[in-house]
Amino acid sequence: MGETIRLNKLIAQRGVTSRRDAEAWIAEGRVTVNGQVVSRLGTVVDETTDEVRIDGQRLPAPPSPIYLLMYKPRGYLTGRDDPEGRDGVHKLLPEGLDRVEPVGRLDFDTEGALLLTNDGDLAHMLLHPSRGVPRRYLVKIYRAPSESELKMITEGRVFLDDGPSPPARVRVVSSTGTGNTWVEITLTEGRNRIVRRLFAQLGHPVSKLRRESFATISIRGMERGQVRALTGEEVARLRDLASGIVPKRAGQKKYKPGFARPKPKPGRVRKQKPLVVPDEP
Repeated sequence: MGETIRLNKLIAQRGVTSRRDAEAWIAEGRVTVNGQVVSRLGTVVDETTDEVRIDGQRLPAPPSPIYLLMYKPRGYLTGRDDPEGRDGVHKLLPEGLDRVEPVGRLDFDTEGALLLTNDGDLAHMLLHPSRGVPRRYLVKIYRAPSESELKMITEGRVFLDDGPSPPARVRVVSSTGTGNTWVEITLTEGRNRIVRRLFAQLGHPVSKLRRESFATISIRGMERGQVRALTGEEVARLRDLASGIVPKRAGQKKYKPGFARPKPKPGRVRKQKPLVVPDEP
C-alpha cells in the first residue's frame, strides 16, 4: 500500500489543473475514485492502488516537472476559461507545454512576471501566506505620493475593505512631465488587485502595472509574451523559498559547519543595471 494523498493535491500533481480548480471539479461531481463519484473536498486516496478519473478519463501518469517564466502581456487572463471568450496565457505557451498552471494570478490589465509549473506542491507553498514570498512591481500612478503616504505603505497602515495592507518596501523611481509618478513596491502578499486598491485608497489611481519579479525570479531581459525555462539555480531558489528560507539566502550553497565560505575571486565589479520603466504599448 502506498502513501495516501488528498484528491485535489493528487490531481494538481499530475499537471491536470490547479488545486483550486480540482476542488471545484470534485464539488461538481466530475471526479470518480474506483468508479464512485466523489464530491467531498477532503477525500484522501492511495495513488498506487486507487483509480482516479476525471470526466471518465483516467488520471495521467506523473509528468516530468516543468518550471517556466512568462513575461505576461496586458490583455491576457491567467485562467483557462472565460465567459467573454478572452484569450488566456496558455495560448502563449510553446506547443506541448500547456499542462502547466500559473503560480497565482495577474490581472487582465497587468503585465509582467508569471511563473507556470506542473509542480502543484511547490506552487501551493509559494502562495502560502506564511512563506512571505516577495512580489516586486513597477507602478505608474497619478501624482507623486507624499512622504507620509510612503510611510503608511511601508508600515502597512493603508486600510482596505478586506483589512489593512501588508507592510511593503516602496520607493519613488521617477516622475513624468504629465504629473504621473513611477513607483516600485515589493509585497509579500498576493491579495486580489492589492496594488491597485492600495494606491487608489491613497488617491493615486494606477494607470500601468508591471510585476518585475515573483519569488525573486525576474523578467529582466525578456520581451512581452516571451516564455523561458527556469535555470536549475532558479528552481533551487524557489524550493528554498517554499521551505521558508528568507529570500536573501534562498538558492545559496550550503556549507558544513567549520568550513569557511570561499572568498570571491578578484575581478571586475558588475554594475547594477538601472530599473527600466515600461515602454508605451
